[in-house]
Amino acid sequence: MPLAYVARRVGMFFLIVWLAATINFFLPRLGGQDPIREQLISQAALGGNVQSGLEEMIEIYNEKFGLNTPLWKQYLNYLGDMSRLDFNYSIANYPQRVMEIIGRAMPWTLVLLTTTTLFSWVVGTLLGAFMGWPRAPKFLSFLLPPLLSLSAVPFFLLGLVLIYVLAFRMRLFPLSGGYSPGTFPALTPTFLQDALRHSVLPALSIILVSLGGWALGMRAMMITTRGEDFVTYADAKGLKGRTIFLHYAIRNALLPQATALALVLGQLVSGAVLVEVVCSYPGIGNVLYEGIRAGDFYVVQGIIFILILSIGLATLILDLIYPLFDPRITYQRT
Repeated sequence: MPLAYVARRVGMFFLIVWLAATINFFLPRLGGQDPIREQLISQAALGGNVQSGLEEMIEIYNEKFGLNTPLWKQYLNYLGDMSRLDFNYSIANYPQRVMEIIGRAMPWTLVLLTTTTLFSWVVGTLLGAFMGWPRAPKFLSFLLPPLLSLSAVPFFLLGLVLIYVLAFRMRLFPLSGGYSPGTFPALTPTFLQDALRHSVLPALSIILVSLGGWALGMRAMMITTRGEDFVTYADAKGLKGRTIFLHYAIRNALLPQATALALVLGQLVSGAVLVEVVCSYPGIGNVLYEGIRAGDFYVVQGIIFILILSIGLATLILDLIYPLFDPRITYQRT
């Protein structure tokens, strides 16, 4: 691969990250929110009286968070902090730092979404490959209508249905949370079993919806690949159906699926926001939702910046390893 192309792609990656990070800085501030004032007023309201010295406290906290400086200076400080992955203190949960909050929530989201994404991708891709192959078992054709229906249902809506049926009515699983109240996270068999029971419903909602999308996408690619000349030629040579299916059809139909998987894996850190909110799951999506509700600039900026970085890296890596998936793709000038 030409070094000039690699350098150009890396430069494009940094440019995209900078542009997205700039939008990430200015967008929360366009709403005109004053998060410090809102937080202090809400805390005073909970106390049942008007907090004396409120304006002085607002000035002190604005200085602490750097919100009393001109916008251009806040932007420069923001770029410096982002380059070090330092996201400052959380406004809503002061004195906790944003990285501490993200660090507690990240493992929950990564374990849940990595497992469900890879499982649904593998199973959905295999189902789609068989459904798009004419010599596959006929009973697989009956899976198309339910998969098509499930792929159109939002994650959170299916999550609500599963909570009502399996948790509220049948009482097979907990209603919400990542673990039982009163327990402390630890790598013990008891806690892991408890966390597994709490993750079943959000995982099931993600898998059932994603399965249909992966299967339908792979089925469409298999139908397209069946009409290609190399498949017809392989069939005319008298190759076995299994050989044609594995080495000719699936191999060439997998490229779009691999591209989509890489992009989805790049978005894992954002979490399935509404699924985590509906299930009260302690992941990144729930933290992002609470940060938006509270107007916590630094939490929102931190999570979105990590999302930007992960998607950009996934796209860059995918672009550089494309020739390994398909030898017909080359970056050499002809």
